[in-house]
Amino acid sequence: MKRYDLVIIGAGPAGLSAAAEASKCGMSVAVFDENAKPGGQLFKQIHKFFGSKKHKARIRGYKIGEQLLSEVAGGVDVELNSPVIGIYPEKEIVVRQGEDIVHCKADSIIVATGATENMVPFEGWTLPGVIGAGAAQTMMNLHGVKPGEKILMLGSGNVGLVVSFQLLQAGCKVRALVDAAPHIGGYGVHAAKVARCGVPFYLSHTITKAEGTDCVTGAVVSQVDEHFQPIPGTEKHFDVDTICVAVGLSPMAQLLMMAGCEMEDARGGHVPVCGQYGETSVPGIYAAGDVSGIEEASSAMIEGRMAGICAAAYLGFCSEKDKNASLTKLSEDLNDLRQGMFAPQNRGKMIKKTEEGIDISQTLLAEGHITTEEAERFPGVVHEVGVHPVIECTQNIPCNPCQDVCPKHCIKVGKDITALPQVDTNIQCIGCGMCVASCSGQAIFLLDENSEPGFGTVTMPYEFLPLPQQGAKGTALDRSGVPVCDAEVVGVKTAPAFDHTSLLTIKVPKDKVMDARFFKKGELEDDKCK
Repeated sequence: MKRYDLVIIGAGPAGLSAAAEASKCGMSVAVFDENAKPGGQLFKQIHKFFGSKKHKARIRGYKIGEQLLSEVAGGVDVELNSPVIGIYPEKEIVVRQGEDIVHCKADSIIVATGATENMVPFEGWTLPGVIGAGAAQTMMNLHGVKPGEKILMLGSGNVGLVVSFQLLQAGCKVRALVDAAPHIGGYGVHAAKVARCGVPFYLSHTITKAEGTDCVTGAVVSQVDEHFQPIPGTEKHFDVDTICVAVGLSPMAQLLMMAGCEMEDARGGHVPVCGQYGETSVPGIYAAGDVSGIEEASSAMIEGRMAGICAAAYLGFCSEKDKNASLTKLSEDLNDLRQGMFAPQNRGKMIKKTEEGIDISQTLLAEGHITTEEAERFPGVVHEVGVHPVIECTQNIPCNPCQDVCPKHCIKVGKDITALPQVDTNIQCIGCGMCVASCSGQAIFLLDENSEPGFGTVTMPYEFLPLPQQGAKGTALDRSGVPVCDAEVVGVKTAPAFDHTSLLTIKVPKDKVMDARFFKKGELEDDKCK
């Protein structure tokens, strides 16, 4: 029987972060994971993270996963295809490896098993073609397989919004995004980039039927009343071959329950009662990441490091002084992420005003985007001669890469990373585009409102292939995905510093500069410019 100072269950963002901290303290560490590859959700996340530099903001998830793997390389025993099937008294771990059942002992344990996707039953929900949004993400981003051609997405939380955009990037057609709630559940910037691609949002709606016999051939959605019950006569049919379900996550805390940890119904599921740093009611057993409550991967990584340091101190591999110093810094980092309208304490609440006292756009909440008129109210939207940034960030979310990357310091967020960014009009923008490429929510545009008589230019983030070439003619779409005018590509800029986000500059009539937010090459079928 193998023996370790620390066994970590789960090789996702929390587990790998815990392993990195514990191994630095000199502990013998083993990480067990049921998957064939380490990294958990990180290697499915091709989008850029929010937060600040210390939270790895504007770095794509899979690159963060690579960084974590390099941290544990050589010093940690990572056992893959090894599901832990039991935790027994005296911290004995039972693992299934192939046809064998392996036992090992640990002096401390960190459970970082993450969460599983929720599912909702409806007529036809067991048909092939009804899948979780996470499964669709796995197919696309790990295996290069399109989940389907025509998709209906159920759920407007961050998972549903992010995966909808990635489906579009993969070449799928997202016919609709449906949610029973009356408002968008995830970040407005995520919703906005989906909406401007032309995807309609059906809020206060739910799916009532998946059509088909051997596989999905269509879907029926209905409007719901105030009790979330379908309203007869409001049915709408969608021609789809795939239904993606993104209706939340549930912590996978069964092993903690088996270990005898005190449990409670809180933070998104049946979770262990934990101290500030992941300590459970059983000495030497810790929980980190989504298993202790659903949050973002950025938070899970910090929680993992906290648990790793606490496990090291518990066994004497780390002094109390060093432990307290590290935990104080990590607590500050975690607290930064737990602020704003999407903070854990504000979940489920409708925050009516931002910290600046600006009413949150009702169009954003109901349709996934702001209007041109609403955009004018936000501090990141300015008008001036020459090229300048327009920042359509309208919610207090923890993020400030735009402030950090601007070489001229035109953009101000301040110490509170949930504050809305502002543009300093006293500083001349040089049009480098770093803010556009670095914005994790793709909410920054460079405008030249008078580039030539009668015309202006809009520079936008673009992450679709094939990349339009300079001189390409097409159509500019507004924030809701509706065509507004003809457009010509006058610039395409790529750079290693942009990290696979291209800058696409289109020329449009001067009076459409504040409307044009996306570009489609060629003429759009069955659409007319308004």
